Amino acid sequence: MNNFNKTLLAVAVTLASSQAMAAGFQLNSQSATGIGRAFAGDAVIADNASVLSRNPAAMALFDEKQLSMGLTYADVQVEVKDVAMGDVHFGSVNDAAEAKIIPNFYYVSPVNDKFAYGVAMFSNFGTGTDTTELSNNIVGGKVPAPIDLLGKTEVTTINFNLSASYRFNDHFSVGAGVDVIYGSGVLTRGGAVPNPQGGDPIHMDLVDVDADGIAFGGIVGAVYEINADHRFGVSYRFSPEFSADGTVNYGGTDFEEINIPIPDIFQVAGFHQLTEKIAIHYTAQLTTWGDFHEISVSDPIDAQLKHYAWDDSWLYSVGGTYTLNDSWTLRAGYMYDQGVVGEISSISIPDSDRQWYTAGATYNLSKHTSLDFGIAVIRGEETDLVEYSAIYQQTPTPINATTLSNATYYSMQYNYKF
Repeated sequence: MNNFNKTLLAVAVTLASSQAMAAGFQLNSQSATGIGRAFAGDAVIADNASVLSRNPAAMALFDEKQLSMGLTYADVQVEVKDVAMGDVHFGSVNDAAEAKIIPNFYYVSPVNDKFAYGVAMFSNFGTGTDTTELSNNIVGGKVPAPIDLLGKTEVTTINFNLSASYRFNDHFSVGAGVDVIYGSGVLTRGGAVPNPQGGDPIHMDLVDVDADGIAFGGIVGAVYEINADHRFGVSYRFSPEFSADGTVNYGGTDFEEINIPIPDIFQVAGFHQLTEKIAIHYTAQLTTWGDFHEISVSDPIDAQLKHYAWDDSWLYSVGGTYTLNDSWTLRAGYMYDQGVVGEISSISIPDSDRQWYTAGATYNLSKHTSLDFGIAVIRGEETDLVEYSAIYQQTPTPINATTLSNATYYSMQYNYKF
């Protein structure tokens, strides 16, 4: 694994950090156009260069160079309520996540009527929750909070992608790309415990991780065009297991690396221009969250830091586009996003099924320049969970909590055709 200079990457990491508002800690924030239509059909619509985040084969649909860049402001609300062990209550956190700004950049360049290439920068995964304020609660001066379950959890990834496409004929195109993925993680667990000698409580650090690293993944895709008005796209993104180094302390032992598996993403999409003004589009996407079974540390020994045992999940979205006039294009969409939590739930990464309600628009400033706007209202479900703490006795003790994750995304994007 290669190391990055953290000083050089500080700005990029700050911008890319984000609280997940899709299943697990997956992000759906790669473009303003995608947000406006709930990412329905995004693997094949190819109305701007941001299609590169979903399907490299769709670059074959371009006949001129295009640039897209944008920002998404994610206003996230995560509540962790009524953390309790039986009748002992440790409190609630009403705002366990921070709002974030998520950037993106895409450039697509056709070489001739067969080949095209593109470069991109975006993020597919990220999470950030902080329940540290509960970790110093000692109820009745005797019962500490479950400090092994409470603290800060932040995972950030940023993709640097280089892709190419090839058109076989008027109907079939393929594409492939390489992802260089920078990842960083912060994980802290600890807090106050009673002093066995009496007096002030003792602060105990159980986990202290601040690490980063790089890994390599890839994507392959295809597009089939019945004609200019009806087409289908498919893609598969291969994701690596991350090994990051830095500060990795677990149970008082310094480890060399923390290992975080990242799931693969498979999606199929369709687009149909029904009339001169109206189009419909849709997507089904599978994310192999079953691969995210644990976070572990390694060297000098291998040890399990956190067990998750999540399930694979699907999302389904449908959207519509309406061309109002030469200046304005309107869009809207709906997404149903399955949660990933199976038998083992977690306070640190709250999850549930989510509903996305989205709208957006494109304004054409000129023949070459346009602006995209998108907004998504995301609503999760209130979830009662049980997680087991090991700090009280030899047998893990059940801790109950209720979590709720909602968000609103505001996104803007600049597009230029050369």
